[in-house]
Amino acid sequence: MELLRLDRPAGTFLLLWPTLSALWVAGSGAPPWQVLWLFVAGTLLMRSAGCAVNDIADRDVDLHVRRTATRPVTSGAVSVPQAWGVAAGLFAMAFCCALALGSGVVAWSGVALLAALVYPLGKRVLSVPQALLGLAFSLGIPMAFEACVGEVPGVAWLLVTANALWVIAYDTSYAMADREDDLRIGVRSSAITFGRFDVAAVVLLHCAFIALWWLAAQLLRIPQPFLVGLCGAALLSVRHCILIRSRDPGQCMAAFRSSHWIGFSIFAGLVASYSP
Repeated sequence: MELLRLDRPAGTFLLLWPTLSALWVAGSGAPPWQVLWLFVAGTLLMRSAGCAVNDIADRDVDLHVRRTATRPVTSGAVSVPQAWGVAAGLFAMAFCCALALGSGVVAWSGVALLAALVYPLGKRVLSVPQALLGLAFSLGIPMAFEACVGEVPGVAWLLVTANALWVIAYDTSYAMADREDDLRIGVRSSAITFGRFDVAAVVLLHCAFIALWWLAAQLLRIPQPFLVGLCGAALLSVRHCILIRSRDPGQCMAAFRSSHWIGFSIFAGLVASYSP
């Protein structure tokens, strides 16, 4: 459970709400139930597998970070071969979900697998590795459109962009909590790259996220109740930015852990908009 973060579901929700939102938009509020459950299962499986891969790649780094020193692979509770076996099994199960959704989704699942495998290495070479995470955590959006309408329209890429910016925002808050340890061991992060402009960057990223969702709603002509959910997301984003203002590690982690409610607010707005 610790290896797959099943005891910490916030990350799963951060991946799930945008995917469900895309399904609701692509399916005009009524995505097929079998498609819905396959995406829920696939999201849980891919997030869990990604956590295992991340722990394998970071096992020597996590040892020097107070918050991650007791993770299963780092502590030796789970061996590297065991962790790879679990990850491979989960990826295989997720691939079965993709197979049931058609060849277009299968193709996108290959991109998702590559992103899950490459992201842990991004922290060694990229100044803002959160951008790669933003891509990985947004791939459920084109997959949802592919499953529901058989193509990925332009507006889907607008939603991908919005979501990727939001991922960078909340994961920067996460990285702010580990900044001192990351500087000491030489791991790169957006919190380090943004420096003293870290809070301002998170504010701007949240503003762009809300603005792009508003634009998408206008282009898609989503019914007005959605604006209530979007306003709720905006207020939660303001709370997030207030929490990280002091750069206190505990407050930054609290902001990160509650970030998924922003995604939930948007999803709830979509459900209300498409309800009869």
